[in-house]
Amino acid sequence: MFLTSPEKSHRQTYLFHKWDEGDIFATVRANHPRKGEMKTVRVGVVGVGHLGSRHLKHLLDLSAVDCAGFYDIDPKHSRKIEQKFGAKAHTSLAELIDACDALSIVVPTTDHFAVAKECIESGKSVFVEKPMCKTLAEADKLIKLGKERDTVIQVGHVERLNPAILAIEDLALKPKYIESHRLAPYNVRGTEVPVVLDLMIHDLDVILSLVDSPVESMSASGVSIMTSSVDIANARLRFANGCVANITSSRIAKDFVRKLRLFQQDMYVTIDFLLGLTEVYHVLEAGERDPNAVFTAPLKGKNRERQIVYEKPKVYKIDALKLELENFVASLSGEQSPIVSGQEAREALRIALEIQEKIEQDLH
Repeated sequence: MFLTSPEKSHRQTYLFHKWDEGDIFATVRANHPRKGEMKTVRVGVVGVGHLGSRHLKHLLDLSAVDCAGFYDIDPKHSRKIEQKFGAKAHTSLAELIDACDALSIVVPTTDHFAVAKECIESGKSVFVEKPMCKTLAEADKLIKLGKERDTVIQVGHVERLNPAILAIEDLALKPKYIESHRLAPYNVRGTEVPVVLDLMIHDLDVILSLVDSPVESMSASGVSIMTSSVDIANARLRFANGCVANITSSRIAKDFVRKLRLFQQDMYVTIDFLLGLTEVYHVLEAGERDPNAVFTAPLKGKNRERQIVYEKPKVYKIDALKLELENFVASLSGEQSPIVSGQEAREALRIALEIQEKIEQDLH
């Protein structure tokens, strides 16, 4: 009843609309790298902190990658990572760039533009962690430069591949209202940017991919608690098709919370990104059967009897970051297109910056 046609699902159209191979789990089911398999793409990592070291680990494991090593500004930390992973620690960014066909950039947001610019100017494709840049002007310059140098720009909005999101890819989604909460205990890492660019942008990207309509208006508010920047933020977006999204983010919380709730005609979907849990409630006529139903409950009206159906879609255990990097490598050869292109990441950044501007206006 609520599934799209087998030819193309709503999620494939809007969430993975550039992933043309049609099977998002193909690489997940692929075998681990086979010994002796030829490695064709040289990829390096810029910045090997908490997240960058995970990039390095995955690139060392990918069968289509010849990991060219990494560069980090901290020599002492570089030696530790070199010993831990056995990857070459380069002594400069220029040296790493010369050794690569493409680079994964996992440095602080304030350095995204300068590092990506140097890589692209050298003709190298880049995977840049979110947010793409700190300003729209920087993002536009990178996109323009990428077109001129014919390089791939992919941005790491990893929640697009969260297993709980993938679980609803076959639902015909036409949301009327979306509510999201992304909360985290305070951590100095990431505080160089406001919470809108640090946390909220995850949900902005997902919501923009779910709602096939431009943002028509917005309101926002926020406060600073632990830093000189905004630590708690709320935004309300209204889309041209009438959908409303209410988004809350905070980096001052006791526990981690990453939840999204979606409401549309006769359907309610709840997604827990942290637990990897997806639940779907929808309404059917009393006599209809749903083979995926966990249980049903009667819903009686004045002149109509219907039923509420509860489904718990299967959530596959995958490593979303690894899948992102596999997609990036496949994009270099043209086999796939980036899950989140530079242009798509720019749109999420544009909305995030507008939200931040409104909050700052409200604060002053």
